Amino acid sequence: MAKKKAAGQSAGSGSAANLGFEAKLWLTADKLRNNMDAAEYKHVVLGLIFLKYISDSFSERHQKLLAEIDQGADPEDPDEYRSENVFWVPPEARWEAIQNSAKQPTIGKLIDDAMIAIERDNPRLKGILPKDFARPALDKHRLGELIDVIGTIGLGDAENRSKDILGRVYEYFLTQFASAEGKNGGQFYTPQCVVRVLVAMLAPYKGRVYDPCYGSAGMFVQSEKFVEEHGGRIGDISIYGQESNATTRRLAMMNLAIRNIEGDLGSENADTFRRDLHKDLKADFVLANPPFNDSDWHRVDDDVRWKYGIPPKGNANFAWVQHFIHHLAPNGFAGFVLANGSMSSNQSGEGEIRKAIIDADLVDCMVAMPGQLFYSTAIPVCLWFLTRNKADPKRRRRKGETLFIDARKLGTLIDRVHRELSGDDIARIADTYHAWRGDKGAGKYDDIAGFCKSAKTDEIAEHGYVLTPGRYVGAEDIEDDGEPFEEKMQRLVSELKSQFAESAKLEAAIKASLGGLGYDK
Repeated sequence: MAKKKAAGQSAGSGSAANLGFEAKLWLTADKLRNNMDAAEYKHVVLGLIFLKYISDSFSERHQKLLAEIDQGADPEDPDEYRSENVFWVPPEARWEAIQNSAKQPTIGKLIDDAMIAIERDNPRLKGILPKDFARPALDKHRLGELIDVIGTIGLGDAENRSKDILGRVYEYFLTQFASAEGKNGGQFYTPQCVVRVLVAMLAPYKGRVYDPCYGSAGMFVQSEKFVEEHGGRIGDISIYGQESNATTRRLAMMNLAIRNIEGDLGSENADTFRRDLHKDLKADFVLANPPFNDSDWHRVDDDVRWKYGIPPKGNANFAWVQHFIHHLAPNGFAGFVLANGSMSSNQSGEGEIRKAIIDADLVDCMVAMPGQLFYSTAIPVCLWFLTRNKADPKRRRRKGETLFIDARKLGTLIDRVHRELSGDDIARIADTYHAWRGDKGAGKYDDIAGFCKSAKTDEIAEHGYVLTPGRYVGAEDIEDDGEPFEEKMQRLVSELKSQFAESAKLEAAIKASLGGLGYDK
């Protein structure tokens, strides 16, 4: 079962940790990168943040035990920490010892030894911590400076503990590294606002949550936050997943450990198509951001998952879709990200697979997202929502219907190339979906021209089984200003003539000025 610590970041906050110092912390750490690639440097920084986290958590428990020695407590007994779900940190791995040696030329080896000791004493962490700080390419002077920077993240009060702060800093740094890595960054990180849309719409209060390509584990973290922030019990959800990239898997394991989240993430990294680590799992919620248009994937033609058609070897989009369906429980829901081409492509049999899925009445909702949300690509993406049971008596019966939401106009540019959805944007999308589903307390649903439309399967068939929301929601209604057309045209023509006259005056004045300067020839 999933386990979780005290409450963290609010669901209504932005994707970054709003602590006031996180941006400064990032800029300082990034300056110390020197010539090291962001892809390599992130393991150095995130490894140190993790080390600081478990050391601070240990110190907090250590201080309590020191105060209870008279009652028989033993501050150096590992079981005193494990019983409270706190990692035991041996003396040589505690942050104070690391910081005191930060300026030593052997600091790289000391950190490697600390990581080895922590893994030795905490089997749950075995094999996931970075242990190459002693390599010659890593500037030890800059490493010492980085330790000092991370050391500024101190223990907070009871409502804002260091482990909560560190978890949020870890998340912020994941965002920044994804941005710094550009295209490659998207392989391990899904923008938090996209994850929040998926989680807000699926509302995973209770049951099994599955992500077969979990990257840095953002879907699991946000699911835990959702339950916590909506008054649920963390023990009511359990998480399952797998990740093919060994390095990314280690990032995810550290991300979950910082939040004290446990789950069945597979005993090792593994390709979902070659070796499904959860063959018998039927999940209540599937949340995923699989690789877009992946042409390098392993296909077995007689795979039991290809119920709706054999996906093409050149594109894994509908292999992922069918994998998600295969693992859905009878009343389960799936929400996932795909490239926009998945909504309309007819190449290599994809259109036939999509038609079969639609005719099976599995597509619950389609959301067109704005562009520039991802660090890996500027192209817009879409969100698919599937369900096996549109006749569930707990919700409005929507058999033979699909909701289309066009959210392309939402979001705000946070820099020249990246867009982010606000809390209000996310709420508008999710609230529309819950109203359409008839969820308790969700309000009344109405089609809104240019934004949302509930369409029947017959209408989708008329559009050639294309699932692009823009085909269904129509154009946004333009507010009537009440001015009759003839009067408006006369006014606009009069204004245009006046502007032409003003333009002619300016042109004459400029020519006169040029003539006075002798440039009239």
